[in-house]
Amino acid sequence: MPDTAVSNRLANLWDDTKAAGMTEPERLLYRSNLLGSDKRITNYGGGNTSAKVMETDPLTGQPVEVLWVKGSGGDVGSIKMDGFATLYMDKLRALKGVYRGVEFEDEMVGYLPHCTFNLNPRAASIDTPLHAYVPKKHVDHMHPDAIIAIAASRNSRELTQKIFGAEIGWLPWKRPGYELGLWLEKFCLDNPNAKGVVLESHGLFTWHDDARTCYETTLDIINRAMAWFEAETRSKRIFGGAVHQSLPDADRRAVAARLMPAIRGMVSKDHAMVGHFDDQPSVLEFVNAARMPELAALGTSCPDHFLRTKIRPLVVNFDPAKPDVDATLAALSGQVEAYRADYAAYYNRCKHDNSPALRDPNAVVYLVPGVGMITFAKDKATARISAEFYVNAINVMRGASTVSDYCGLPEQEAFDIEYWLLEEAKLQRMPKPKSLAGRIALVTGGAGGIGSATAERFLREGACVLLADIDEPALVATSANLATRFGKDVIRSTRVDVTDEVAVRAAYAEMAVEFGGVDILVSNAGIASSAPVEETTLDLWNRNMEILSTGYFLVSREAFRVLRTQGMGGSIVFVASKNGLAASPNASAYCTAKAAEIHLARCLALEGAEAGIRVNVVNPDAVLRGSKIWSGEWLDQRASTYKTDKEGLEEMYRQRSALKRSVLPEDVAEGVYFFAADLSAKSTGNILNVDAGNPQSFTR
Repeated sequence: MPDTAVSNRLANLWDDTKAAGMTEPERLLYRSNLLGSDKRITNYGGGNTSAKVMETDPLTGQPVEVLWVKGSGGDVGSIKMDGFATLYMDKLRALKGVYRGVEFEDEMVGYLPHCTFNLNPRAASIDTPLHAYVPKKHVDHMHPDAIIAIAASRNSRELTQKIFGAEIGWLPWKRPGYELGLWLEKFCLDNPNAKGVVLESHGLFTWHDDARTCYETTLDIINRAMAWFEAETRSKRIFGGAVHQSLPDADRRAVAARLMPAIRGMVSKDHAMVGHFDDQPSVLEFVNAARMPELAALGTSCPDHFLRTKIRPLVVNFDPAKPDVDATLAALSGQVEAYRADYAAYYNRCKHDNSPALRDPNAVVYLVPGVGMITFAKDKATARISAEFYVNAINVMRGASTVSDYCGLPEQEAFDIEYWLLEEAKLQRMPKPKSLAGRIALVTGGAGGIGSATAERFLREGACVLLADIDEPALVATSANLATRFGKDVIRSTRVDVTDEVAVRAAYAEMAVEFGGVDILVSNAGIASSAPVEETTLDLWNRNMEILSTGYFLVSREAFRVLRTQGMGGSIVFVASKNGLAASPNASAYCTAKAAEIHLARCLALEGAEAGIRVNVVNPDAVLRGSKIWSGEWLDQRASTYKTDKEGLEEMYRQRSALKRSVLPEDVAEGVYFFAADLSAKSTGNILNVDAGNPQSFTR
């Protein structure tokens, strides 16, 4: 049998055949991507890498030494060549002559652009001096859980020496910046044989003059730390042992589905938040543990963890042995208010005269015993990444608290990082949010032409979308296409028969767990039929009513329930039809069902107004291209009704419109977007025709 411990080690992925023909900057990129490919080495966006490379100066034509270093805000796992800042090393060394001391170290960031090589627009990060002043060609700075567990232990210096001897040094906590770069340089000069250093409460630096050896040194140090922790913790109780048992998987998701919309409503006062649920084994081990409340209250240690997860999580008052979700929800608002008050008190205790104003005082991380972890942020990717960072923090607490005493960042140090003026400047440079940022939409009939075009329109504006359709193969294909273009974080899909209230309820529960709730419902599931009234069977009549009337009722009723729980308002858009206003030959079942749909929207607009729930209708006509209802019998039937062939039907519809133009799915999607967005914030109970002008369906 394979040795489990050995199989859990970081693998050396360096391939000399790949690296052989690379330039030094290309090898830096290769090394960076290898390191960032494993979350045990560093978290998303965390850490950085560098190489000192001889380049030709574009002004003098002479060789100069240039620092290539990961730029501000980048991620080593996904970085490309344009993600590196490039700076003249002689100018970086010259910065020592203008440094006025630790009280003024932040002003050194303003000098970094003066060191730029070759007009590179990529901004250099605050960690640039730490790489520049290490007297080795290649430097890795990573945030491995196993190393931070050492760095966050009460006796971290002794543990570092015990595990690595003189091979790896140790430096006390110091906020990243210019001064720490000078500390690191002094350590290297005083300890020329050292291969790296552990920074207290922060992470690991390693270095070498060869790119591959630097990479392998990083892996070796992390693997040795992992092996040491495995041996030391093998027979010990983790987090004081379990005091709760996890609920079954389906029950955990059911509890999360009820909690998340309620929390979302409480934390979205200033801007809509998106949620993420995580119940992986390491999370469950922590939330079920005796020492969880105590350790969670200490906060995280590594600055990268802290900036993503806030000073500490909120532990939800839930007992999985007596799972009373109603009681938990009743107490939740008080817990959230208490967290806000505690956060405001922390801000007031620690603020400086020039501190930025108090930011969002709500928790990012919510720990639920027996259930898992919920995180909320302004977008799905950030919510997911925040959860990943807290898993890193759990791993750190696991190791540190088992072999020593875990130490979070001192409160003032934590505040000084969170409200760092340089961090505030970075936040102020963030682009303006898109119009649907933080919004969550359900689109029924999502695999069809109008549904997929609407989903795409929403995704372009920053929304998260759950596609629902009864056609599973088409649903899978549509979802995969959108995920490829907009990212996996923001798109989900689920097979739903809108006439089945259990399935509809399950879709909303799925959306609550995946994204946190709902803001927008686009009721678009459709069917089409054509037959003279005397040939219209009761089954055909009922089928139209079930999907186009009952189905729209069911998805709207469930939307109302979630929207009222959130208390954030919302928008419901029915995709109806010109036929709901204008009679059409040989389509009595379809026209009547569409008319019922429109009148349902009017009724719901009245009911939802007091809660800020807007309900509007978009009426398309003759959207042939990409529409599933125009395939098969319906197309044949309508062509027969109007005594033309399939090819002539679209032209006939175009010519009968006032504008003589074809209506495309994207045109309908634009109308739906108008009602979904704040552009129509003062509109409800309205009908918008997207039919190229059909006088019979003019509203009056």
